[in-house]
Amino acid sequence: MMGQLVQHYVLLSTVIFMIGAVGFLVRRNILVQLMSIELMLNAVNLALVAFNRQHQGNMNGHMFAFFIMAVAAAEAAVGLAILLAFYRLKGSVNSDEAETLKH
Repeated sequence: MMGQLVQHYVLLSTVIFMIGAVGFLVRRNILVQLMSIELMLNAVNLALVAFNRQHQGNMNGHMFAFFIMAVAAAEAAVGLAILLAFYRLKGSVNSDEAETLKH
């Protein structure tokens, strides 16, 4: 019974991760790309917690999930700060225009 439950969670995690990956690769809006990265990180968290349910005494999956949440929060803060600076500079949030920042 537990094996099937974990399989369902892993399947859901895979679908969510693929939605995030496609959203990141297809869209050119930096804000949508940041949300897609967050979606992929949450899919990994779901998979970690699902696999951790098979090992009841071990809390490593939950520990890694909390670590990923902290990294995601820092990534969102830094990403939004860069996004705001880019918007003030260019007046747009398309990633195609970020190429001019190299010079």
